[in-house]
Amino acid sequence: MATRVRELRDIDRLRPGIKLLGVRLKPIDILRRGEVDTVGMRSPTTEIRSAPRIFWLLSSPWTDRTIALIAVVPFANGFRHQIQTWDFSLAWLALTLNSALLVLTMVTRTAPTRVTPNPLYWLLAFVATYWFLLGRFADPGHPIAPQWVIDLVGLLSILILVWARLSLGRNIGLVPAQRQIVTRGAYRYMRHPIYTGVFLGYLSVAVQSYSLRNLVFVGLGIFWFLIKSFVEEGFLREDPQYAAYIEHVRWRWVPGIL
Repeated sequence: MATRVRELRDIDRLRPGIKLLGVRLKPIDILRRGEVDTVGMRSPTTEIRSAPRIFWLLSSPWTDRTIALIAVVPFANGFRHQIQTWDFSLAWLALTLNSALLVLTMVTRTAPTRVTPNPLYWLLAFVATYWFLLGRFADPGHPIAPQWVIDLVGLLSILILVWARLSLGRNIGLVPAQRQIVTRGAYRYMRHPIYTGVFLGYLSVAVQSYSLRNLVFVGLGIFWFLIKSFVEEGFLREDPQYAAYIEHVRWRWVPGIL
């Protein structure tokens, strides 16, 4: 009996490490797998290896790089289109730079230490990321603000996106994944600056081409990223360092407001 109590205590000390892997194992599950000897745990590595194979597969650098290459195809095609439709302006330059940064950082991104295997999170990331492709079905609509206001909002959106991508660097990802925690640049002031840029971009579209259909399209586009923000934070806050970051940077999208 005393030996079994010691075994369970040893497992409890390793529980934070298990949680960071995204694996929730009960002590009795580990005991049944024969991973505890008569004097306690053999090693943390033994317990980590008991994780489902999907965790190792998704965290593999080769798997991550393959997924990234597939994911950037629509963005790379958009970048090619922007180069072909050369119309030099500050807005064109910012938009082109944003697309180039997204493609470059995605294909060279840092391999994750932990990736969610939840299929619903992957579906949410896919819908939110590629929702803009449905814009081809939008109505022409009509502007409801002066053109200079629309241009200013659009330019601000792109500049924030570029700033955020430069700040995030190679730690970019589309699905909830744990890479290096970034606290510099835009991330010193808000936890999801890229989404802030996306929100402003959708807003400029809604004001430029207002119609009921377009309003629904923009509203859903923003909604997906709002949900994605909470899902990502719920996944990442299991890391004590990210939990501390949340306490330090209290604003998600707009410093001092939201």
